[in-house]
Amino acid sequence: MALTDNDPYNAREGARIILLAARAARRDARGKSNKAVLAKAARIRELAQERENAKAAARIDARKKRHGGR
Repeated sequence: MALTDNDPYNAREGARIILLAARAARRDARGKSNKAVLAKAARIRELAQERENAKAAARIDARKKRHGGR
């Protein structure tokens, strides 16, 4: 279940994104690479968006079936 209607993240993913953003900021402040941390956050975002797109497609298909293909 998404946190809000405007984003695809559930509560766990939202918390992970925030944690990874903080971790990336700390690494950046120390002069270390944060490429791997940002890649993890991007992957979480991609998976969440794919899941929400699949749910939206399923809702559209169900609506079409209920209304006779319209």
